[in-house]
Amino acid sequence: MKIKVTSIYVDDQDKALQFYTDVLGFAKKADFSQGPYRWLTVASSEEPDGTQLQLAKNDNPAAKAYQEAIFQQGQPAAMFFTDDVKGDYERIKARGAEFTMPPTDVTASTIAMLKDTCGNLIQLTQLAHY
Repeated sequence: MKIKVTSIYVDDQDKALQFYTDVLGFAKKADFSQGPYRWLTVASSEEPDGTQLQLAKNDNPAAKAYQEAIFQQGQPAAMFFTDDVKGDYERIKARGAEFTMPPTDVTASTIAMLKDTCGNLIQLTQLAHY
C-alpha cells in the first residue's frame, strides 16, 4: 500500500491554494468541481508525483470543531519535513507567513510553526543528523 493523498481542512480553498503555492512553494496538482464540491490538491515541488495534500473545504461541523480545537491547543494540522528549516523559515517569512514559533531545537529535530491563513497550524521539521 501507498499513501497518495491526505487531507487538511481549510476555511477558504482559494486562500489556501494561494498560501500553499505562493508562500510555501507547493504546486497545484488537481483542481476540479462538481456542483458545490471542489477537489483541490497540491504536491511538493520537490516530489511532484509524491503524496498530494487535499485542501478540503471545511463545511462539516464536526471537522470544523476539531480544526478549531487543535488550533487553540497549538497542535499542527500537518507537518512538512525539510533539510533546511532555518532557510525555509526565512524564505517563507519573507513571503508574508506568520510564524508562531521560530526555528527551535527540540529532541532530535529543529521545528518551526506557522499559521496557514486558513485555520491551521503547520509545523516545519528538520531532523537532526547524528
